Amino acid sequence: MAQRHNVLTDQDLYLFGEGTHARLHDKMGCHLRHEQEGAKFRVWAPNATSVSVIGDWNHWDAQADPLTARHDHSGVWEGAAAQARHGQAYKYRVHGLGGHHVADKADPFAVYAEVSPAQGSRVWSLQYAWSDEAWMGERHRRNSLDAPMSIYEFHAGSWRRGQDPVNYRDLAHSLADYVEQIGFTHVELMPITEHPFYGSWGYQTTGYFAPTSRYGTPQDFMYFVDHLHQRGIGVILDWVPSHFPTDEHGLHYFDGTHLFEHADPRQGFHPEWSSSIFNYGRGEVRSFLISSAIFWLEKYHIDGLRVDAVASMLYLDYARKDGEWIPNQHGGKENLEAVDFLRKLNEAVYREHPDVVTIAEESTAWPMVSRPTSMGGLGFGMKWNMGWMHDTLAFMHQDPIHRKHHLGKLTFSLVYAFNENFVLPLSHDEVVHGKGSLLGKMPGDPWQRFANLRAMYGLMWTHPGKKLMFMGGEFAQEREWTHEGQLDWGLIDQPEHQGIQRLITELNRVYRGEPALHQIDFTDAGFEWIEGNDMSATVVVFLRKGQPGTAPLLVAVNLTPLPREHYQVGVPTAGHWREIFNSDAQEFGGSGWGNLGGADTQPEESHGRPHSLQLILPPLSTIILKLEAHGHAL
Repeated sequence: MAQRHNVLTDQDLYLFGEGTHARLHDKMGCHLRHEQEGAKFRVWAPNATSVSVIGDWNHWDAQADPLTARHDHSGVWEGAAAQARHGQAYKYRVHGLGGHHVADKADPFAVYAEVSPAQGSRVWSLQYAWSDEAWMGERHRRNSLDAPMSIYEFHAGSWRRGQDPVNYRDLAHSLADYVEQIGFTHVELMPITEHPFYGSWGYQTTGYFAPTSRYGTPQDFMYFVDHLHQRGIGVILDWVPSHFPTDEHGLHYFDGTHLFEHADPRQGFHPEWSSSIFNYGRGEVRSFLISSAIFWLEKYHIDGLRVDAVASMLYLDYARKDGEWIPNQHGGKENLEAVDFLRKLNEAVYREHPDVVTIAEESTAWPMVSRPTSMGGLGFGMKWNMGWMHDTLAFMHQDPIHRKHHLGKLTFSLVYAFNENFVLPLSHDEVVHGKGSLLGKMPGDPWQRFANLRAMYGLMWTHPGKKLMFMGGEFAQEREWTHEGQLDWGLIDQPEHQGIQRLITELNRVYRGEPALHQIDFTDAGFEWIEGNDMSATVVVFLRKGQPGTAPLLVAVNLTPLPREHYQVGVPTAGHWREIFNSDAQEFGGSGWGNLGGADTQPEESHGRPHSLQLILPPLSTIILKLEAHGHAL
């Protein structure tokens, strides 16, 4: 008999149709039968006239193992193949209405796929002995809103290549060693959900329950996550519920009808990505996607989901001209079905796994993305701050002589910094498609370009919000990223690039060690302007604060190549302010200007505060000073 948990009950079918089933992966797809030989198969194809499972064991004969449609009008076809064995490839032969459509489809619930360009699914067990109990027991603390979160985004296939092909197990060790050395708290994988086209970077997903077989088996990927957890590193998965490719073996036109996608191209076809858009109004589609999210959190111990392209889901007119989209029932452009889906998704994730995090890549001003659904929000834990990213890079691109006219662009992010729980992203999107590298965006001679980059990183790490950096940014990759190669690791042998790597390592150390930089990150109580409008000097100064009793930090950023000596800064508390970070330090490739370890306050009012400091602000720099009392940190 099939395993008890694999029985598809009336309650399962009710939740499936309602759009709230969160564990369809336990019921649908292929499941090995442990009490007897073979495997059980289930697939949703309500408009098919016949479905059979074809595979290695039956020589791909559509007559050998037909599936039977259930009599409950659920659209589910099921059956067993007694000769199926672990590791064998299979597909579904689907005959559509009237027999006019015949296609061999990969299993939408497959947990493993053949290596591309082959397109079949594989019969596979997900048994694995985990060793990350310590991490799982405390990850609620690692993922909490008051925790330091410094995320290293990377693409598995192009991070580092040796003589042997990239594989999950080797990557686990080399990546953990590196991330631990540099001090990031989490890694974020660009999508490793199975995808036929490598050049899509994983964003054209066909396998919503399968890690790509390019780098190994499901157990190999489990080992990857397990090992990073044992090293104290969280793992976030980039997940794409916004669209899927039109490859014939995939979800598109699955049973001879537009099953997973809308039939009308004004709703179901994405003009920007030439892909299909999920029909979020269909309960079975919502259950499919919610189950995918829960699957990765449960079966692979993933610590968070970064949800791609949320804006494209929220707006019916996204990337469309007038007449190319259909308004909602109220005549508006909001995709009400997608909004409902996203709320249900986040409710399910946080109900089942309250110690994980969901992060929205949402590029508009949609309100309350990272607020609870009970308040009318979308329910995400955090949101990428795309406005901060665009404004900061645009400002830094300016020649310093002109920056005084654009200072408002740099400081504008603090107007809305606490409207959402923000992540500050310098992601892969900023270093592709002709945009060049982050270093390449910096103006000036070579020394100034590196100094600008160091100052920008210092500002990023002290600005409210969690941090995300795409691979290569931590040592100032000079050329833009390409998925076909690897990072230019040889640059680290050059002093200026090595200096950037040391700078990021130190920023991560300070960020993790200073509660004022993360403890009350998402409320205005954690931030206080000292000087945000000094256009003549092009300097900004602010305080970062933690809970009562936590020593505040003073951050001063000089955005010109002129050192500012005797720069007076008002502070609220008298005492010694020790310089704990200086992006102009010689070890980072800077010129070595600084404050000789710190500065003592003077009883002279400035910036509306009763005390002040006389500081040296190095050229193109960020410095951090920490308040101490009687020689001891508060």
